[in-house]
Amino acid sequence: MPSLINATVDDLREGLDRNCFTSVELVKAYTLRIHEIDSRTNAVFELNDDALGIAQALDGERSRRQVRGPLHGLPILIKDLIGTGDQLNNTAGSFALLGSKPPAEATVVSKLREQGLIILGKSSVSEWANFRSFNSSNGWNARRGQTYGAYYPGQDPSGSSSGSAVATDLGLVTFALGTETSGSILLPAEKSNIVGIKPTVGLTSRYMVIPISERQDTIGPLAKTVKDAAMLLQAFAGADPQDNYTLASPFGNFLPNYVDACKLSGLRGKRIGVPRNVIDYMEQTDASVMQIFEQAVSVIAAAGAAVIDDTNFTAYSNFYTSSIPSLVVAADFTSNIAAYLSSLTKNPNQLHSVADIRRFTQHSPPEEYPSRDTGIWDSVIAADMNNTSPEFWPLYQENLQFGEEGGLLGALRRHELDAVILPTTLASDIPAIIGTPVITVPMGAFPEGTPEQPNARGDLIDRAPGIPLGISFLGPKWSEEALIGMAYAFEQRTLVRDRLERYIEPLF
Repeated sequence: MPSLINATVDDLREGLDRNCFTSVELVKAYTLRIHEIDSRTNAVFELNDDALGIAQALDGERSRRQVRGPLHGLPILIKDLIGTGDQLNNTAGSFALLGSKPPAEATVVSKLREQGLIILGKSSVSEWANFRSFNSSNGWNARRGQTYGAYYPGQDPSGSSSGSAVATDLGLVTFALGTETSGSILLPAEKSNIVGIKPTVGLTSRYMVIPISERQDTIGPLAKTVKDAAMLLQAFAGADPQDNYTLASPFGNFLPNYVDACKLSGLRGKRIGVPRNVIDYMEQTDASVMQIFEQAVSVIAAAGAAVIDDTNFTAYSNFYTSSIPSLVVAADFTSNIAAYLSSLTKNPNQLHSVADIRRFTQHSPPEEYPSRDTGIWDSVIAADMNNTSPEFWPLYQENLQFGEEGGLLGALRRHELDAVILPTTLASDIPAIIGTPVITVPMGAFPEGTPEQPNARGDLIDRAPGIPLGISFLGPKWSEEALIGMAYAFEQRTLVRDRLERYIEPLF
């Protein structure tokens, strides 16, 4: 069996095809790895009691040459926002939803099962997908505690798909599912030195996923390589009648071949923009990030791309100071979370609204209120608006301008670009507004001599020597195929993931 921390999908497929090991043995190896190391990272919530039985059945199918697809027999972790039709909980990390049951399994999980993947368990999250507190920590939730990154003691794992990212990086699983409203796939992937794809809103179904915003939520893969991420995306993307946003996809269920897009020529002839006015918002303390980013720009140019500078987002300064984006998400959350809660077939705490989950949280000691406040929910309730309110639609149209003509889409059009590149820390906010895709790839790490910088709460380290950095490729809606090609071409010329060192290393 290959070293799990480095094993790619192709490595594992080859071993399974050659009978070097079975899916049962693979599940046992990953489970052993989780028991060995996860007490130091808290990346995994719970393991699936059915995993070994499922693996055994899939091994039987393989022995009869009934292989369902290229990912047949591989284990995956599912973020604890995505419902599964088994005994696993779906709680957003909160005791508020412990024991609740959705009426059906999430469509993306059903698609994975159909492709022969093994649901190994649930990965940890930032509670309520980082949509509860103004003063909590990335990767913290009441049920599991604090998730940590593996590259520095006390490292901030970033974003709400923190458990999925850390577990993938450390080889606790082959790959994982994450969700993103704004940054929750991209930022954890960056800090765990892996690849994350934030798909176009509508490419992947959100049915039976605990929501924040129907206009921004999307489900995407976290994987060690671009090719692995592309293979996983291929397995669960596609139309779903239960999510009408997916019916706007130009592909239906006839998706592009994302795996075939992984070619070394993926950057050749492409026009890549650098929006300098967005980068200007990076603090002076990030000079080391900019040095690494400029090196990455040189790699992209050497790969045959035309790099066009100053392809600016003209409304970015207005966006940066506007309250409109948060009001739009607040209105969506008011409507969307109420609909999800009311759909539950088992709702032990009888929660049906934002006010209900706030009340539960404020009166449940494990939720650590008021040390970790409910400030985001307080502001949602104070806004007193949902997404059917008369004032919502004009507000939403105004919001779109930050990403359309005044943002990414305007820059792509004016300069005839195929994509825009940004340091990943700056890449999520504008695509979130307009639902466009982004892929992040390892770019480097904070260099020796970087001073330790804690997060705002003071309980995690946000910057320090060796903490990973990523570069992101941003494109128009439905451009995942092209972005994957660009990201793959960059990845294969740099192979950053292989060079960075963790302070937590598994034994095998």
